[in-house]
Amino acid sequence: MANRLIISLAIIFQIASTGDQLRATELRGRIFDADTKTPLAARIYIEADDGRTYFVETTDPNGSAIAYKEQWVPMKESVDRHTTLSPHPFRTDVPPGRYTITIERGKEYRTLFRLLRVEEEPLDLEFPLHRWINMAARGWYSGETHVHRRISELENVQLAEDLNVTFPVTFWTTESTKAPDLEPSSLRSQGPSPHGPREDRGFNPIAIDNTHVMVPRNTEYEIFKIGEEAHTLGAMFVLNHRSRFTQTAPPISAIAEQAHSEGAILDLDKHSWPWSMMLVPVAKIDLYELLNNSNWRTEFGFKNSPVEPAEYMNVYRTEEGEMTEASWIQFTLENYYTLLNCGFKLSPSAGTASGVHPVPLGFNRVYVHQPNGFSVDGWLQGLKEGRSFVTNGPMLMAKVNGREAGHQFSSNKPFSVEVSGLCVSNHAVDFIEIIQNGKIVGQMVPKSANELLDLYSTSFRKRVTFRESGWVVVRCQQEYPQGRLKFAHSAPWYVNIGDQPVRPRQEETDYLIGRLEYEIARNRSILSEPALAEFETALAIYKEIAKRAKPNPKK
Repeated sequence: MANRLIISLAIIFQIASTGDQLRATELRGRIFDADTKTPLAARIYIEADDGRTYFVETTDPNGSAIAYKEQWVPMKESVDRHTTLSPHPFRTDVPPGRYTITIERGKEYRTLFRLLRVEEEPLDLEFPLHRWINMAARGWYSGETHVHRRISELENVQLAEDLNVTFPVTFWTTESTKAPDLEPSSLRSQGPSPHGPREDRGFNPIAIDNTHVMVPRNTEYEIFKIGEEAHTLGAMFVLNHRSRFTQTAPPISAIAEQAHSEGAILDLDKHSWPWSMMLVPVAKIDLYELLNNSNWRTEFGFKNSPVEPAEYMNVYRTEEGEMTEASWIQFTLENYYTLLNCGFKLSPSAGTASGVHPVPLGFNRVYVHQPNGFSVDGWLQGLKEGRSFVTNGPMLMAKVNGREAGHQFSSNKPFSVEVSGLCVSNHAVDFIEIIQNGKIVGQMVPKSANELLDLYSTSFRKRVTFRESGWVVVRCQQEYPQGRLKFAHSAPWYVNIGDQPVRPRQEETDYLIGRLEYEIARNRSILSEPALAEFETALAIYKEIAKRAKPNPKK
């Protein structure tokens, strides 16, 4: 009886599907710049009122269309199914009904929404996209450091997202006994990627055009298995290295030394991995992902963290003990400020893990300033030195005493600086804040929109005095309907007063020491002696930093 019911349901589903196909209506469309009429590469979503989604295909022999539906960690509410299109016309077939078409192109064009009723007659549609800012014209070029898209995809996807620089993961390992390789990841439950295996194209940059480049040789160590035992340490990226790594991890020190000797850049991935606070001092990490693969266009998904935030970070939890998007952002920022207060000079980066998670490439991105024009070598240097800001929404361009972010000031006496800049957005910005040594020292409520341009643009200026060594950053935030958040955050400027190092608060070093002590106990019977010794080295470094810690502020 059960088998007959299953067969009957299958027949009904097949008949319904066949009926939809027989009644399908053709949609044709083209996407172009509203001002110049130039065809544009872009990302398109088509969703029916019943929730079904549809992909499109190019109609030009020279065009391309890539359907995206990756979701390695199933989450019912976190779905992102779209097509990235080259700048050519497209088509698809849909049953009659009501649809929402959404088209986006990176961060610098306004989102286009079109409500559409489809009958039986074919439709030929035009979609003009309106640019609200041109960052390249201002000398800013974007990139992303956590990319799981294939090199063969990126000529399409990178242009559709207008993302200037990408670092596609070439070599990857998830086990302590395996060196990074090109084998399909065992983490993808659906099997090997439909776009084929990862490939090593060497270390020379691959230019798509004059301002869009792939940096093709990158490695991810993402350890979830020690020997034969499931055991999570976390992830780290080696970006733009020259030779292939044959070492396994942990330990990590020799890998980091080789990477830096080749001019590579080390990216922390997420601060919340168990080994992350060991990596910062031991591997001498260069980049900290302020926007990472937990910040998505779709619903926030990862509501639990492998490690707990400190009490002083004021990270909100729901009644179920889960994090919200706002609390994840708070944890990310507070952990960053803790490390800056300990004297680690970490430039911000941004990633999505597009290719693994339900998120478009470049949804989170880092902009690097190159006022004299784009070059990949200059962009990489600017990324590492921190002439940058990260964003998934607003644009934030700031200077301190006329200097770019990443600059280090020195003085033998108290030193006053002027923080100035411009925040521009096509959506209301709730606040702009200036942070000194982890504390808010200035807050501005941005102006209302320019009605003529439908643009939010706010300049700011604030004097900040340093009586001890430290750092200063600027950040801004917008809240969207349903409580969704987007933000931008500058890289730090550093101020050295005499020969004083920056001093953390005692609660900050207590937190880092506690994390390392916990990890040493957790790993003692699992890791090799050299691997465990790296955690002990990190602990000793944090204990030394703690000697100069300031008392906690009175509550």
